[in-house]
Amino acid sequence: MQSIKKLLPPESAKKLVKDWKEQGKKVVFTNGCFDILHAGHVHYLEKARAEGNALVIGINSDMSVRRLKGEKRPITTALDRSRVLAALEAVDAIVIFEEDTPEQLIDYLAPDILVKGADWPVDKIAGAAGVLSRGGEVKTIELLEGRSSSSIIQRIKDVYCGRNNEPESCK
Repeated sequence: MQSIKKLLPPESAKKLVKDWKEQGKKVVFTNGCFDILHAGHVHYLEKARAEGNALVIGINSDMSVRRLKGEKRPITTALDRSRVLAALEAVDAIVIFEEDTPEQLIDYLAPDILVKGADWPVDKIAGAAGVLSRGGEVKTIELLEGRSSSSIIQRIKDVYCGRNNEPESCK
């Protein structure tokens, strides 16, 4: 149960980020839904963590995921997603946010480095302008091809629908 202690309210995360910075550490922030954790996520988070000394992840709340991905998502709850992410060595802290983007959380925490997947142009990354205006950096990381929660969900549907020939349950 030690890992779940990494899930923090924004105020506690802000204090932790401040403490790390006072110790001379570079704080990295990234975000996402992380609906079904897979090898692509692990690769991405390890690369993000390597950019600094501590990694804070902002994860979309369940309602935020529904607004972004549709009514059938998330597959797993924010608390479950947090618990799985917290068990990863690369992750130092997690904060759940309710908004559609983490921009307010990023501005509040003021990380040194903001990281997103290379599928995002820097000018479209939520929070990038604020990080850059404070003298921070925005970096992108190449993603592992063909690995996404959406593609895993589709493969599961394809297998299930192919075996059971039940089109109604596969929509």
